[in-house]
Amino acid sequence: MFTQFLGNYLLRKGIVNQDQLFTAMSKLSQSHIKLGTIAISEGLMTANEVDECLYVQTRENKRFGEIAVERGYLTDDQVSVLLSHQTPDYMLLGQILVDDGIFSYEELERIIFDYKNDSELYDLSLDIENQDAVQTILSKFFLIAEMQVTEHNIMYLELMFNSLIRFIGEDFTPLSPMVVDEFPITFGVSQAILGDREFISHIDCDRETAIAFASRYAKEDFTEFNEYTVAALEDFLNLHNGLYIVNVSNDTSKDIALEPPVVTEDGVLCGAEKCIVFPVAYPFGTVHLITCF
Repeated sequence: MFTQFLGNYLLRKGIVNQDQLFTAMSKLSQSHIKLGTIAISEGLMTANEVDECLYVQTRENKRFGEIAVERGYLTDDQVSVLLSHQTPDYMLLGQILVDDGIFSYEELERIIFDYKNDSELYDLSLDIENQDAVQTILSKFFLIAEMQVTEHNIMYLELMFNSLIRFIGEDFTPLSPMVVDEFPITFGVSQAILGDREFISHIDCDRETAIAFASRYAKEDFTEFNEYTVAALEDFLNLHNGLYIVNVSNDTSKDIALEPPVVTEDGVLCGAEKCIVFPVAYPFGTVHLITCF
């Protein structure tokens, strides 16, 4: 999930544009993390040292690790540990952007440092197992939108991002959230969640985006907007919300239930209080994830 968080940061800061980011993200599954990138991530080498070893590698028929050891930047034991280390995909995304010439390793080193400070991750490593880091970053999304940060808000958003990664694909970037009084509907599916505090969850997008989204979810090649497209979106939202109510019920022992999904094709979406909108950009279009309280 940290890959998507880093992508959001890079877009917000104007370091990359959306085309550059999606091009890099499309290469994630075909790319492999390099030893130098891992060494930077672990703080064992600087970007300048990595660049030096890469330059030498173009002149000598040696592995990166050999050169780094020869020059005293790493030990043999450190190379062995790094080669077996599982580095988060966010560093692989950074490496691809370096390879694409978007920025240098030196700039990547600074970007990661600034990103951790921006996200208030001073003492946390961006490790896939680090739940505290995930919740810290998700909290920032609600603060950006000037929304109350609650345990259940964090849970809902984390589950949504995980559902997108699992069922639609990891090549998305969450854009900056916003709070609105009402949201004009393009096309979407809504579902009410009933409990101590009722709210409406909604997925909204244009029809072409809906076709692509549904195709990925159903693992079918839909070519037109029809009942199968609609059914796929309904099933995705119902599945995600089902996971949410199970988690809430296990966590609080309180009763919580779902109403059936409802197709919404016009009008506006509004709640008793506010609607929080989380735009999520995929290469095929932008999907708006909306919660109205």
